[in-house]
Amino acid sequence: MPRYYDGPVSDHFDGARFFDPHGLPPRSRRDLLRWFVDRHWRATKSKWPAWAPSPFVDRPPARVEGAAWRISYVGHASLLIQTAGHNMLLDPVWSQRASPFRFIGPKRVNDPGIAFADLPPIDVVLVSHGHYDHLDLTTLSRLAEVHSARVITPLGNDTIMRNHNPAIAAEAHDWDIRVDIGLGIAVTLVAARHWSARNLSDRNMSLWASFVIETPGGRIYFVADSGYGDGRYFRGARKQHGPFRLAILPIGAYQPRWFMHDYHMNPAESVQALIDCDAEIALAHHYGTFQLTDEPIDAPLVALADALKVAGISPERFRALRPGQVWQL
Repeated sequence: MPRYYDGPVSDHFDGARFFDPHGLPPRSRRDLLRWFVDRHWRATKSKWPAWAPSPFVDRPPARVEGAAWRISYVGHASLLIQTAGHNMLLDPVWSQRASPFRFIGPKRVNDPGIAFADLPPIDVVLVSHGHYDHLDLTTLSRLAEVHSARVITPLGNDTIMRNHNPAIAAEAHDWDIRVDIGLGIAVTLVAARHWSARNLSDRNMSLWASFVIETPGGRIYFVADSGYGDGRYFRGARKQHGPFRLAILPIGAYQPRWFMHDYHMNPAESVQALIDCDAEIALAHHYGTFQLTDEPIDAPLVALADALKVAGISPERFRALRPGQVWQL
């Protein structure tokens, strides 16, 4: 059994595995088998197009100075944030598959919105947890080689990275730890309702987290993967770390609900998360690049528009971009 982290018992670590004190453990292998049978025998999985290219391509500037933000959507959960002369990547994945294998597993249906060669100098990388669509060892190794980027991640994920490539400059932190980056920027790891695994034997051996990013232009709340639950994590983030200027919230990979409900929000829950955390504006992610679950490729965007209408929230307050699109604030 792999051990990515050894440390004292806490309210979310039992000495061997992490857990969500307000959530549920990962689904069982029996549940995985049931989902597999539903997808392949009952045809519950919608078929995505083999290729759904974005019409946008971004070539970012080297730096963005001052309090202005330039946010580029790379695709899925990967974003580039430029502000205060600092360049930060969130959950960078440039690989063709979100999988431990090269030839099977979820494959990209569009190119990254920024070609890897067009990236500006990367200072810091945030990696939220160990799932393959968020922790991409190949990309992290390329970033270490080309950019010597500092990587901030929850406990245990640093071991996964260093076991693959000791050159990855990973540092791991627990929930509620604030990390000073410099240039007026800091990052705090905060709780999320999720889980982790790289294989069937290492479930919850590494921690998962959301991030609060402090910048001269305001605070950003980046939620990578999270179930909604009773909303306590979003209300708690507002109370402890707000006010937020921007929330970056997931809207995809939510079907079937019986399987995904506790770990991935649907668009209506993401809209409620925006209300709970009370950010001024929101940016959607986690859709349209890798088919991880059963909903159609366009379903998250349609459902987000419907949920915003029901909540009386303007679409301009909660935006969804295509890979390569840029939001400047």
